[in-house]
Amino acid sequence: MEAICALMDRLRPQGAPHARLITRVSDRPGHDRRYAIDAAKIITELGWRPRHNFEQGLESTVRWALDNLDWCAAVRARAGYGGERIGQRPVIL
Repeated sequence: MEAICALMDRLRPQGAPHARLITRVSDRPGHDRRYAIDAAKIITELGWRPRHNFEQGLESTVRWALDNLDWCAAVRARAGYGGERIGQRPVIL
């Protein structure tokens, strides 16, 4: 998350610092810090290698999204997604 915020600070500085928008949630302690990907199997078995390192790929993805905000908004609208948090189990009292 911090890497995306740092990119946004550089690419869209008018909203900086973007890290102030991060909200940690209690039901996922630690999960928001790191997600690891081990590409060893795909490299070993298929000989696949990434074209870009993580930082290059992340910047490319963020730039694409910023350059295609109208498309992103249309997808959200078609899905009926208003930005609310999804995927939580309802609390039963």
